[in-house]
Amino acid sequence: MKFFWALLLSLGLSVSALAADPGVTESQILIGQSAPFTGPAAQLGIRLRLGIEAYLKAVNAEGGVDGRSIKLVSLDDGYEPARTVANTKQLINDDKVFALLGYVGTPTTLAAKPLIDEAKIPLVGPFTGAVALREPVDRYIFNIRASYNDETRRMVDNFLFLGLKKVAVFYQDDAFGKAGLSGVVKALAAHGLKPVATGTVQRNTVDVAAALKSILPAKPDLIVEVGTYTEAAAFIKAARAQGYAGQFANVSFVGSEALAKALGKEGDGVMITQVVPFPYSGAIAIVREYQARMAASGHKDDYDFTSLEGYIDAKVLVQGLRKAGKTPTRTGLIDALNAMNADDLGGFMVRFSPTDHSGSSLVDVTSITKDGKFRH
Repeated sequence: MKFFWALLLSLGLSVSALAADPGVTESQILIGQSAPFTGPAAQLGIRLRLGIEAYLKAVNAEGGVDGRSIKLVSLDDGYEPARTVANTKQLINDDKVFALLGYVGTPTTLAAKPLIDEAKIPLVGPFTGAVALREPVDRYIFNIRASYNDETRRMVDNFLFLGLKKVAVFYQDDAFGKAGLSGVVKALAAHGLKPVATGTVQRNTVDVAAALKSILPAKPDLIVEVGTYTEAAAFIKAARAQGYAGQFANVSFVGSEALAKALGKEGDGVMITQVVPFPYSGAIAIVREYQARMAASGHKDDYDFTSLEGYIDAKVLVQGLRKAGKTPTRTGLIDALNAMNADDLGGFMVRFSPTDHSGSSLVDVTSITKDGKFRH
């Protein structure tokens, strides 16, 4: 036995290094991300990563987690499922990351899900509200944001409260769009209603002509949009050009700031549900902390909903790592996350259990102003 330990020491190995899962060394923990950094949905990945890196930079400057720095490996998938699958294989098999963080999108994350389950690797904070990633509970996927059902129920209930009942849905023709459509249908059914019309757009395109022909003749009071900022902006501009004067509402995945920028003055009054606190005021601790660390990263006043979500995702992951033991394992991280019962991150509560991986149900409602800012 003494010879065995002596041999380990002679090879430069330690007991903790021997026991560690992939991606963990004496000085570093490697985390993987697949997200769009190019293409029509690029701002979603860019902004989410910005918030993640702002938090990790602060953690690393303070000594990391038990002396280990956290390194993020981000790969571009262009918001295309096939590329997400390839990236996930590379992250798990080649880069040998310890855990995954901040994947973007429903179709992309669903495509990677079999690989995640097979590798038994935790994914924290996917940027999607799809119920398919929540029910049944996947042991390895920890959703932090509210679901699309939560978001669509809030927007529909708020709108129907005004006495207006004609609701149409413009949605991306894939798993993401259909998840949002399902949420709207469910929310309307609770009031004995159905969508008056629907229309679709293909992912990563702006060909909205067919959707306009399908939706506008129904003269809806509200058009719920379930897509990215490029698709949503194209539809809104075209609908306004054809004389539509009703209300638009988008789920949070749209990319609020990118949508506001794309719409300009035509964005005034467009509603967006949000799943994180308002990032522009310092009313709660998590936002003040986020703003300070964004500024320390060279992004003072460069705040938005998506980067705040990335910041929160990274904080949840690190909270789990701190509780996973001196030599973290994937199983230890999963157990630590499952034990986060009403953890207060500074005014934002996160709750996980082995039977519930929906960490938050927070939904807020905002709208774009004529100068591209947000009402709250």
